[in-house]
This record gives sequence, C-alpha cells and structure tokens, in this order.
Amino acid sequence: MTDISLPYFTAGPVGGSRGGVVVVHEGGGISAQLLRFCERLAREGYRVAAPDLFFRAGGPEAADFGTLIGSLERQRTQDDLDSMAALLRREGAQKVGVTGFCFGGRWTWRCSVSGNGFDAAVGFYGGGIAQDLGEPNIPTLLFFGGSDEYIPAADIEAVQAHHKETIVYPDAGHGFMRDGSPSFHEQAAADAWPRLLSFFAEHLG
Repeated sequence: MTDISLPYFTAGPVGGSRGGVVVVHEGGGISAQLLRFCERLAREGYRVAAPDLFFRAGGPEAADFGTLIGSLERQRTQDDLDSMAALLRREGAQKVGVTGFCFGGRWTWRCSVSGNGFDAAVGFYGGGIAQDLGEPNIPTLLFFGGSDEYIPAADIEAVQAHHKETIVYPDAGHGFMRDGSPSFHEQAAADAWPRLLSFFAEHLG
C-alpha cells in the first residue's frame, strides 16, 4: 500500500491574506461544522489549513474513537501540525496561528508549549490540559464551558490558575462552538468569536 502525504482542507481569501491559521479538529475528526468554521475564518482574511490527523488510521469515521485516537503518536502528530504551519508560511503567511476544539483544543495548547512555527494559539475546551501543563511560548487564549460534561471543573480551575488568559462561560457545556448541534451555546459562541478574531488580529496582523 502506498503512503500518502498529510491531507488537509484549505480555504482563504481571494488575493492576499492577513496571516495563516491551522485548525485542529475534534476527537471525531474533520466534520462539516469544522469546515464551516474554516470558511468563516477565511472570510475574515486568513489562509486556513485543517489537517486530517487520523489519515493513517483511515480518516474520519474509519474506526471507533479509541482506535482513531490510539493511532496517533505525540511527536509525529506535533510534526504534522508544525508542517501545516510551514505550508502556510510557504504560501505567503508572515505569521501563523493555531486553534482547535476538544481534542484539537488540547493540541492547540501543546502547540503553544512545544510546537514550532506558530505565533499565537486559541484553544477551545481542550481536555487533559490540566494534566499537561507547561509554559506557552506564544500568546495563548483558552476557552472553556463551565458546565462541561467531559472536563472536570477542578481541571478547568487548575488551568485558570496556571494560565490567566483563560475564559470560562459558566452556563456553556462542551462543544459550545459547534453550531447546528445540541451542544451549541449561542451566547458563549457569540462572545468567543470576536475575542478569537481580536486575539489573532493583535498577534497575527
């Protein structure tokens, strides 16, 4: 069987962009909602790349959650994400940010601590960050829902105590940015989106 290169979805404005953003999918893999988010960012002027990190296990929905997550190796996954930043730079981005949700939120945090080639990070409801604390090397903003059913409140409090640029929406649950789903929280999402744009505008241009 022939190996393939890291597949990714990309979107960007016609003409020049104001910077690049790598978007990291949730634990379920690339979804229609993620693609809408990428296109929304592109309309704000960013060149976006969203890699399928599960491609070595067959891609989104190719296996159960445990199998897909288990197919990843930490350093190889970090290398995959770093390669996306490098690709955006080759395409003309002077600065590159990273953002992601759930599983992708945790990897956004990891990119801020140990990734190469990123200039800013915005992570959404990343599980396990409290067990993986470090010092970000780049400006980093984190979002959580205070009613998250998958991330313990004690973990969120630990992240808040460690990293001051952490925003918690008390009434929002896990997946509050996932439009079109029962988890979507309109008020939290409506507040987080302009905060993300402002943060990237400040640090990516």
